[in-house]
Order: sequence, then structure tokens, then C-alpha cells
Amino acid sequence: MADSAPGFSASQRLIDLAEAVRADPELPRAGLAALLARHGERPADLTEEAFGEPDAAELRAAARRMARVLAEPDEGRAAEAVNALFAEYATRPRLTRHGGHPWHLHVDRGTGAGWGEWFLASGALALAQLLTEYGRVAWGACAAEGCGRLYLATGPGSARRYCSPTCATRARVAAHRRRKRAGAADPAAPAGPAGPADPVGP
Repeated sequence: MADSAPGFSASQRLIDLAEAVRADPELPRAGLAALLARHGERPADLTEEAFGEPDAAELRAAARRMARVLAEPDEGRAAEAVNALFAEYATRPRLTRHGGHPWHLHVDRGTGAGWGEWFLASGALALAQLLTEYGRVAWGACAAEGCGRLYLATGPGSARRYCSPTCATRARVAAHRRRKRAGAADPAAPAGPAGPADPVGP
């Protein structure tokens, strides 16, 4: 499930599903199925018979667990969380190519394995690939007050803290206003230099 496959990204699927459940903890089965379909799951695997309400509940629980890993900013703790997922849910990956995509690592739902187990195993593999490729946590939860949206941080440059330029700008404006208020409350306090802009690349 390498991110190099055009039109397919296991890590983006992970982010999108975890964020969708974060935004709507009771996201309906049909909504989950539609999201999975957008990320390449076969329609035959997403019918109500193949992906029923119990499967949806299991997938929502798995997405909530992955959201906690995706919100972990510390590299060491994130690696520990991924290793814990491997220890609990790892299944044998295989190389595959389909739908015009180049070869990529894929984790199948094994016999008897549920949708939640598959999502946790494939998500752990995707995060492990990101951590080894970038040498840092290449994902996060937006630090802007009132946001918390999950995002990938796989663009060039240093690690970022915000999901979008809009949130980064809003946070800088809020910090500037706080400094101004603090300065007005203490006229003798020297004005500090403006901090560097937070990177907000993809």
C-alpha cells in the first residue's frame, strides 16, 4: 500500500476514514462503504451482506483507535503504538498491482478477520512506511484551536502543525493578538520578534 501508487494511498485512506469517524462518531454504514469505495474497495465487498452493520461498528471502533495513534506527535511513542498494532493484528503483506496502479504492498482480510482487524493491520503498515521513509511522524492532528483535523504531512520541509494554510494563518493571528494584549497590559515589556511561520505544505 505504498503512497507512490498514483490514485491510491493507504495512508490517505487511513486519514480519511479516521477523520470521518472523528467528525461523526456514528457515521452510517452507507457512509463508510462510500468512503471505502472511493479508496478502491470492490463494490462486491461493500454490499449490506458483505459489509453489514456489525462490520461498520467494528470499523468505526478501529478508526477511533487509529485516530489516537494519528494524534500522537512524539516519534518514539508513535513507533511504539505502531509496533503494538503489528503485535496484535499483523498479517502477512503481499505485493500486488491492480486497477492500473504499480506494485504496492497490500494487506488482505484473512479468513475470519473482520474489517476492524484489516483496517488496523493495513493502517499500521501505512504508518510504518511513512515513519521509515520520512524519519519522523509524517501525520498529525491540527494544532489550531477548535480544529483537531487529522492530516498527512508528507510534503517537503520540516514537520507541520496545522491541517491547512487557513488554520495556520488563524493560529498566527490569534497568537499575534495575544501578544498585543499582553503588551498593552504591560507597557514596559519589550515587543518580541515575530516567530517563524509554521510550514503548511502537503
